[in-house]
Amino acid sequence: MAEAPNIPDELEVRAKWGDFKFTPAIEKLAKWQIAKYPEGRQKSAVMALLDLAQRQVGADTETQGWLPVPVIEYVAAYLDMPYMRAYEVATFYTMYNLAPVGRFHVQVCGTTPCMLRGSDDVMAACKNKGMAKGKTTPDGLFTLTEVECMGNCSNAPMVQINDDNYEDLDYDIMTRILEDLADGKEISVGSQIGRKTSEPKGGPVVLKEMVKANHDYRKEW
Repeated sequence: MAEAPNIPDELEVRAKWGDFKFTPAIEKLAKWQIAKYPEGRQKSAVMALLDLAQRQVGADTETQGWLPVPVIEYVAAYLDMPYMRAYEVATFYTMYNLAPVGRFHVQVCGTTPCMLRGSDDVMAACKNKGMAKGKTTPDGLFTLTEVECMGNCSNAPMVQINDDNYEDLDYDIMTRILEDLADGKEISVGSQIGRKTSEPKGGPVVLKEMVKANHDYRKEW
């Protein structure tokens, strides 16, 4: 798994982020999230507000974003909850970054289904592009993290890069994705071999007659 996050010096962090507050646009979204919950239950919006805060930091730094301690403190105060409760959430879920990351946060699934389908080759493609687990490349472009299952086992191996999933990978496909990201090219998300959701590779392999009968029925109808 990835090394512990390399959290910057606290004095430097507070000097840069100590006066953090939501922008008007982000605050509008924050209030919309809070309004989903009954009066007195605004703390339930903590996950959404931490995500919004991380995205605002990302926009300010031109990266995928992270959560400096003063930013977590701000979110906790905004929701009138103890800082430690917000910090517990931020440290529990891998969707939150506790240290700076690059423009592209590459999260490689290394759990059993992906491992059996070739996640080691995906990781090798990342390493051969100069990436190391828990580190950001010197150009600030990529941060590599190995994570647990992200729920795309049927299309393994897969990675999540920022908000998007890329599935049905191998060494060459992963290499191309990284090169295209570095070059600023548009990349198709999801399955890289054209599968829709989790359909079988190559089409149906069982109950073909039933599939054909249903298709014929719909045509007649």
